[in-house]
Amino acid sequence: MISIVIPTWNEEKYLPKLLDSIKKQSYKNYEIIVSDANSKDKTRQIAKKYGCRVVKGGMPGIGRNNGPKAAKGNLLLFLDADVQFDKDFLKKALNEINEREIDIAGVFIHPLTDKLIDKIYLKIFNSCTFITQFFYPNAYGGTIFCKKWLHEKVNGFDETVKLGEDLDYVQRCGKQGKFRIIKSAKIYFSMRRFEDEGRLKVGIRHFLSASYRILFGQIRSGIFKYNLRYRK
Repeated sequence: MISIVIPTWNEEKYLPKLLDSIKKQSYKNYEIIVSDANSKDKTRQIAKKYGCRVVKGGMPGIGRNNGPKAAKGNLLLFLDADVQFDKDFLKKALNEINEREIDIAGVFIHPLTDKLIDKIYLKIFNSCTFITQFFYPNAYGGTIFCKKWLHEKVNGFDETVKLGEDLDYVQRCGKQGKFRIIKSAKIYFSMRRFEDEGRLKVGIRHFLSASYRILFGQIRSGIFKYNLRYRK
């Protein structure tokens, strides 16, 4: 069974689209756990309507840790609420994970817009994660597959990391298990943060935060402001 963990905070606009994507999957052996950070909108009601189990959430690291505590599956899939995929996503991903004996995996991501700048940006990101997968594990935090035993072995996400907890997670897991980028399944990624804050601003922050991690280690302070309150 795949246990799908979705951290949420006021995601009534995007969550139904993701849950519809999951509902249409050709692979049906899954459960959905929504780790909700006390949403003020209809997020929790929507999750329950779709048959999801709702648990207490918090900042992304907390939400991603609370979900697996309630999980029954031996494979975890961490998703952001604003992603979408085609009907064979789970089937293709699981087949590749089994065939290649992968313990933790990221995916190629594609924008939910037609803008050339977004396609170029994510093409660069995909190329970087593919090239570095063998020596510097990196993956988009909104779609990470991980064997449950490995998640437990590394004690999950480090909740003290303020920015880049997904990168820290896959790197720690990559030291204990086999990390790879899945080639057969792809995810469609919302560019709402880029649209809200500006593509240049977000790009600069990503560059500066990556440089900070290389020089000083994981980001455990609020030096880089990261607003989780998306536009609805």
